[in-house]
Amino acid sequence: MNLLNKLEQKFGRYYISNLMLYIVIGTGIVFAFQYLFSEIPLLYFLTFNKAAILHGQIWRIISFIFIPESLNPLEMVFWLYLYWLFGSSLENYWGGFNFNVYYFSGVIFAVIGGFITGYATVYYLNLSLFLAMAAVNPNMQLLLFFFIPVKMKWLAWVDTAFLVYLFIIGSWGDRLIILFSLLNFLLFFGGDFLRLVHHKIKFRKIRSSFKNKNK
Repeated sequence: MNLLNKLEQKFGRYYISNLMLYIVIGTGIVFAFQYLFSEIPLLYFLTFNKAAILHGQIWRIISFIFIPESLNPLEMVFWLYLYWLFGSSLENYWGGFNFNVYYFSGVIFAVIGGFITGYATVYYLNLSLFLAMAAVNPNMQLLLFFFIPVKMKWLAWVDTAFLVYLFIIGSWGDRLIILFSLLNFLLFFGGDFLRLVHHKIKFRKIRSSFKNKNK
C-alpha cells in the first residue's frame, strides 16, 4: 500500500470518476441490445478470445468486462444495482484513484490469465468487488430474497467457500483464472489478513503463557 500511496501522490489526478457507473451503463447497453436483437451474436464479438485478439481484435481485451452475467431482465437489474452500489461505495471509501487501480489491476490480471489459459471472464472480477466491499464494511446488510437481512461478511464467507470448491474441482485453467482474477483483492487486503493472523497467533501465545503462569 506504500507503493499505492506513492502512485497516488504522483498520478492521483488521473482517474475515471464514477468508474463503476460507466461500466454498469455499458453492461446495461450490451444486455439491452442482445436481449432485443437476440439474432445478432453481439456477445460473441465482445468475449475474451486469445486467438481473435492475436489476429487483431484487440477490443476484446477490454470489451469482455461489459458481458452481462445473465440475459434475464430482473436478474440483470439486481446485479447491475449491486455492482454500482459496491463500486460507488468503494470509490467513496478509497477515493477515485485507488478504486481505479483496484478495478483496472483486476482487469489486467484477468487479461494475463486469459492469455495463459485462452479465455477470461468478468465473473470473478465482479466477485472481487463484492469481497472488497465485505472487507471494508463487513457489517453492511443486504436483503437476501429482498426481505432477509444478511451481513456482508457472512455472504463473503459463503462465496469464499464456493470459490475454494470451484478451485478444487476445476481444471488448471479454471484455477489460474480464479487466481488471476482475484489478485487485485489479494494485493489490497493480503497484508491486512496476514497481520490479523499474526496478531491472533501472538494473542493466543500471550493468553496461553498467562494461563500457565496462573496454574
